[in-house]
Amino acid sequence: MKRAWLLGVLLLIVITACSQEEGQQPGDSVFQGGTQGLVARFEPFGVEENGIFTIFDTESFPVEVVLQNKGEEDIPAGKATVTLKGINLNDFTGIEAKTLATQDTIEGVTELNEEGGEETLDFTRSSDAKYKLPVTGFFQPDIFATADYDYKTHLAIPQVCFKEDLQDDSVCTVQEAKRFFASGAPVTVTKVEEDVAGRGIIVLLVSIENAGAGRVTLPGAEFDARFDQLAFAIETEPQGWECRSAGRQNEARLINGKAVITCKLQQPLAKDELFTKQVELTLNYRYRTVIQESVRIKESLE
Repeated sequence: MKRAWLLGVLLLIVITACSQEEGQQPGDSVFQGGTQGLVARFEPFGVEENGIFTIFDTESFPVEVVLQNKGEEDIPAGKATVTLKGINLNDFTGIEAKTLATQDTIEGVTELNEEGGEETLDFTRSSDAKYKLPVTGFFQPDIFATADYDYKTHLAIPQVCFKEDLQDDSVCTVQEAKRFFASGAPVTVTKVEEDVAGRGIIVLLVSIENAGAGRVTLPGAEFDARFDQLAFAIETEPQGWECRSAGRQNEARLINGKAVITCKLQQPLAKDELFTKQVELTLNYRYRTVIQESVRIKESLE
């Protein structure tokens, strides 16, 4: 019985070690990792009753959205905007704008700042919002907001094998899944594989996924209801690589939230060339999240 238990423990150790030979691993990385970006939330509208913020129709309430950067990419001033939706602004006084932009850089998560930077956008700066129509019983609107922001995901593949002769089994292996590190962001990397596309031509296959609940589009482009899309660029000697996804150069469409980027060397390696090198890739996109909160406006007894 003791021997069987020992064998089971040894087998578990072997399986665990093998599973850590490839893919994203903790430690030895400049990245904190994670799948969050900018997180938005409404500040409380009033006193919470049975899970719903509640006020009387004679009272006013603030409309403020807190933005907290839980990923690793800094968001420059003006590169994040919040737009109110779900209510007719003409039915309220005190709401000064439909859309507001950030005024300062919202820093990303670091070892010294594990919570990330934060900024609050106040849609009722001069005076709080107040519902100006008559209320019978109560009125309970759902207030929505979209938070749009520019973001990037950085990928580092520490040991890409540059090998011209695949018969040489020394130094490194070309055709295998690779260890990698990705920065914390809502669009993440799930797998990296290296392969060949002819003698001396290596290929990197990068699987990406929208790990958040939001939408993704190209920087400066409108969001498309049909699909998510983003741009990408290889940062390590980009003139030596050609990167495509489903036939599109330097752009990818995410189908069911996923896509594969293929980066191929443009020129074959020289005869007997053999070395390892870190290769870096950046995903560049605009992300949109939607938040929702209810407020119950009760008829006053006055």
